Amino acid sequence: MQPPDTRRLAVAVASGVAVTAGTFLVTGFTPRWVVVALAQTVLLVMPDALLAAGIQGLGSASQPLLVVGAGALSVLLFGALAFSGLRVGRVADRERAETVFLVGLLQALAAFLATVSPGAAAVGGALGGATVGLAGRAATGDVSRARRGVLRSAGVAAAAVGLASAGPLARAVRDAGSGADAEGEPVERDPVVERLLATAARRSFDLAGAEPLVSESFYEVDKNAANPRVSPEEWSLRLDGAVAESVELDLAAITERPAEHRFATLRCVGDSLNGRKVDTALWTGVPIAPLLDAAGVDEEGCCVMVRAADGYYQAFPVEALREGFLAYRMNGRPLPQGHGAPVRALIPGHWGEINVKWITEIEVLEEPATGYWEKRGWHGTGPVATNAKLHHTEVRGGVVTVGGHAYAGTRGVSAVEVSTDGGDTWTEAELTERLPGPTPADADPEAPGTVGGEAADAWRGWRHEFEADGEHEVVVRAVEADGTVQSREERDPFPRGAAGWVRETVRA
Repeated sequence: MQPPDTRRLAVAVASGVAVTAGTFLVTGFTPRWVVVALAQTVLLVMPDALLAAGIQGLGSASQPLLVVGAGALSVLLFGALAFSGLRVGRVADRERAETVFLVGLLQALAAFLATVSPGAAAVGGALGGATVGLAGRAATGDVSRARRGVLRSAGVAAAAVGLASAGPLARAVRDAGSGADAEGEPVERDPVVERLLATAARRSFDLAGAEPLVSESFYEVDKNAANPRVSPEEWSLRLDGAVAESVELDLAAITERPAEHRFATLRCVGDSLNGRKVDTALWTGVPIAPLLDAAGVDEEGCCVMVRAADGYYQAFPVEALREGFLAYRMNGRPLPQGHGAPVRALIPGHWGEINVKWITEIEVLEEPATGYWEKRGWHGTGPVATNAKLHHTEVRGGVVTVGGHAYAGTRGVSAVEVSTDGGDTWTEAELTERLPGPTPADADPEAPGTVGGEAADAWRGWRHEFEADGEHEVVVRAVEADGTVQSREERDPFPRGAAGWVRETVRA
């Protein structure tokens, strides 16, 4: 027979699972879910040095691991409340109904404080109390009764998890993989977009491990454990501060303006030297410069503070914003939630952190200010560092093929050089054609010459073959459009972004 405290502990853990799953039933994977709320709290209190180390060391795994850890913390928190309630009920010799009420009340209060959601608190507290209630006198009864009680409580917890999985989580997975927009309607085909994407596909190299010119899996990085859900009907963008006239636009006012399609690359300041936090997409939206002119923004102005619906903010020079773009579609589809729906900013040639997602305000400043990540020690508001990636290596019959991408922001890439002897001698690699330049959204896709010019802020793919016998140290570097060769000096992502030549030992 298990000791009473051991059985109470098992019931308490099951109750914690039930509350955690129950709150998810109401909120879904949003900032109001108790797990996300706990994760955000952890981020707020985490020392900046530890946060930077986590971003660099764990990369894309850092956010999922944070959510998993917060989930375990949630189970422990609500389990501890249930355990305390059971102990209090036993010491006070309370009836089971009173104990259930006490446990449910404690858990509902904690859920409310964590999520500020009455519905989540009510469901979570009810499920937690029900778990304890169905356990019966598991903490003090005989062996068979105790065992049945623990099994009942585990059953309630399993049912809560099952309902949560079949509810908001299933809907999220279904929507992510569907061909529907945010309202569930089929996405209309755009022949201009299809032509541009087809052009990008034809120009891409087929290299295993390296993305085509339009990324199939675009990285996501932000400060959130769960992304905000911004209603397109309620969204608006305000341009104020040191302006002649404040301007506020809703989504309809943005989408009614003359639109264009742009190929643009984004690279995260936390991207490692040969990492994968750099990707390219075809974005649809409107230039920002006409909005600045309409508000009377001084061309010699200082800076701007751009704010987002999730509380994020970033400050950078106003001249960088003048070249910017407000995107509301990505690869011909409505902008995904994880990429800033309904509207995000794209600032050509700059690190990803100032390409603010879920944008809601542009404040023109008269003096420099400090942005969200800069307050945490990062310095990623400037132009990206030139970088050539090596993501493909294949050895066949003594012939080695290597390849990847090169990106230099708006400076452009004119060549990629490859060394097979550790950097003593260099050979130019084969490059993909440049992607097409900005294209009016109302262009005639059948008219010759509709798509003209070259993308000013997009990567290029590269590949190189060489005969090999034995071991070779392959080194790659990019050359900018003006002939400037990428610096070989290596530096870590923190605080100004990774730089240096990528090296890999190849054995044939």
